[in-house]
Amino acid sequence: MVRDGTWTFDGERVRIVPGRDRRVHPLRRALGELGVPLTAIAGVAYEPGRRAGWLRLRVRDGADPFLQVAGGTLSNDADPYRLAIDRDTTGAAEYFVDEVRNALVVEQVPPGPSDRYLLRGPAVPLSATAGDGTASFDGSRIRIEWADGVKKSAGRREIALEDVVGVEWVPIIGWTNGFLRFRVTGAPTLDPKHDPNCLTWGALRKNRWGSFGSPRTRTRISGGTTSLLAAAVVARLPHPSVGPVGAAAPALTTRETELASDGDHDTLLRRLRELSDLHRDGVLTDDEFAAAKQAILHQF
Repeated sequence: MVRDGTWTFDGERVRIVPGRDRRVHPLRRALGELGVPLTAIAGVAYEPGRRAGWLRLRVRDGADPFLQVAGGTLSNDADPYRLAIDRDTTGAAEYFVDEVRNALVVEQVPPGPSDRYLLRGPAVPLSATAGDGTASFDGSRIRIEWADGVKKSAGRREIALEDVVGVEWVPIIGWTNGFLRFRVTGAPTLDPKHDPNCLTWGALRKNRWGSFGSPRTRTRISGGTTSLLAAAVVARLPHPSVGPVGAAAPALTTRETELASDGDHDTLLRRLRELSDLHRDGVLTDDEFAAAKQAILHQF
């Protein structure tokens, strides 16, 4: 527990709560509390610095829909999986690392890519304002209201989730505009300024957090809640490693299959709880949940 936030590990999950200090990045505060299951963790490390240090959690590729959208573009202070450590809490940070690493070894969690999202993504309904409009997402439909520009004459835009084949999110870099594009079946790829399925925001526009700031500051903010809305949509699309939604029930991992064959029903029960959470949060439809549940019950 430090000024930058609080990380808690109970043996199965790392709970991340961003701090309330004004120096905590706005994007981290907007993202809010994260519950990272042990199976989503690729590694953890304490990185000592000149005055203090940092805890850094490395999430498996493909496990977090937010990182699927924004990974590789986040600055260190916007990274939700990085915690600034005070000098007085160095010992606790090192102990935290040891405990998580030991659990990863005991549970034999693979460090490689995940074949499904293990984090739920931002909750819906959710809305985000960009330079030329506002988008909202209720879990099944995306609605875009245009504020100005050539797109406003086309009127309100509605996109059904089943028509979305991908999401592209690009932050402001220097003086280059940022944009959030929903790739729709059969729609051509246009310049973001003219694409009716794309929100844009420019370097000279007022940012999401209420101040103009320098280009460097706007780059750090990275488009505000547009990245969260993008992640909420991505979490409900087919995982990049699989085919269309509903094509097949989510498969057990290699480790889960091995444990199941040894009679470890706790693993299967934990998987059922995870699927129930995804169904409750609207990530899985009733039919998808029923198919996945039946596949796991066959393993008992």
